Amino acid sequence: MHRSQLDRIEAKLNTLLFLTLKEGTMFDKLHADVSANTDAVQSAVTLLGGLKAQLDAAIASGDPAQLQALSDQLESNTQTLAAAVAANTAAAPAA
Repeated sequence: MHRSQLDRIEAKLNTLLFLTLKEGTMFDKLHADVSANTDAVQSAVTLLGGLKAQLDAAIASGDPAQLQALSDQLESNTQTLAAAVAANTAAAPAA
């Protein structure tokens, strides 16, 4: 083989190596993002399950003050969650 052919083969191998490493880095980031998303979803599920248990207890108690406190807590949690979702949602591109 001529030296120029070897140089081209080497350049192509270097490009393939670079792309493979880049894809690995992108995969690692995607994996971390999915893990973070899964954690956030699980946190929301836990929050909703806890609120249901509190609501059931408040209803069983028949205490209007306990129901109002739960309603206030639910409103606060809703605002916090909505703000977090809005803050972590990419803006839609302009048409």
